[in-house]
Amino acid sequence: MLASRRVLGEHAREEPSNPPHSKEGQRKPMAGRKVTRDDLHQAAEKYKNWGKWGPNDEIGTLNYTQAEDIVAAAKLVKKGKVISLALNFDNNGPQGGKTSYPALGRINPLHTMLRTGTDAYAGVLDKRGIRAADDMVVMPLQCGTQWDGLGHVFYENYMWNGYDCREVSSFGAQKCGIEKTKNKMVGRGVFLNVARALGKECLDDGYGITCADLELTAKKQKVEFKRGDYIIVRTGQMERCLNAKSWDGYPGGDAPGFAFETLEFVAGTELAALASDTWGCEVRPNNTEGGINQPWHWITIPIMGMTMGEIFYVKDLAEDCAADGTHEFMFVAPAIPITGAVGSPTNPLAIK
Repeated sequence: MLASRRVLGEHAREEPSNPPHSKEGQRKPMAGRKVTRDDLHQAAEKYKNWGKWGPNDEIGTLNYTQAEDIVAAAKLVKKGKVISLALNFDNNGPQGGKTSYPALGRINPLHTMLRTGTDAYAGVLDKRGIRAADDMVVMPLQCGTQWDGLGHVFYENYMWNGYDCREVSSFGAQKCGIEKTKNKMVGRGVFLNVARALGKECLDDGYGITCADLELTAKKQKVEFKRGDYIIVRTGQMERCLNAKSWDGYPGGDAPGFAFETLEFVAGTELAALASDTWGCEVRPNNTEGGINQPWHWITIPIMGMTMGEIFYVKDLAEDCAADGTHEFMFVAPAIPITGAVGSPTNPLAIK
């Protein structure tokens, strides 16, 4: 069983008796039934990576990417093309959409000027001996294209690697802060256009992507996974919203996304991080019993130690991959090293 949920001790950081890629005790897909707390406890027991990279680790599956993987990723650059996977950070972002899900304080960025060209033209800055502009921004760190850090979601009273959830206080994350990833988020990127593989422009809201869907997509694209990959998945939902010129329903609403069973895919591929073009990666609405929201998050972040990318803009990458038939590339997407933050905006780059 998962180590004591009452007392944080060394047992809470032991490696699982069955490695994440082990098939022993593997349960059958959920087959439409509701995810229960017992399912969560069993998944936590099966997929727990606490202690895998030592008792003091704070970056989880990012450890899978090694130096040689980055060298190999650099060799994928053939034409020098750089494709951004980020939305612009402005007032047109997804946090303005109507939704029945509580916003919890998330707003679009507020950008304001501290000094301007108008000030310069008027001469009011000349006493400084230089004419220039300055600005500032106020924004939730998870309002646009961003990484969910390992201090973002807790399993009961614990965060990644068995740390007490109270390590995240009003002063920020004392453990697993996003700044701990500042020299990561570089490696081989793999793009999985699941919607295209299933013959759709956009997957239907509420469609749970299965392990079979991911494997089928990889097969059709003739791409194989390697330890330490950064895997980016397209559902088409973001493009549907952009085409409709409305974010209504996107932030916290119904969406296609990863089914609970894809925990097996995450474990088996030994990926560094997983990202998608939706607000929350996993399928919504969640098919769960009462009192459980985002069950896939409960396991991937605090139990498996996986940093998660959300709200990735993948239209340009999808078009380029379809045109040249290449779905692997060098991936560079560092988080802003904000000390104690549990998430961070990013400008992910696919370099081909």
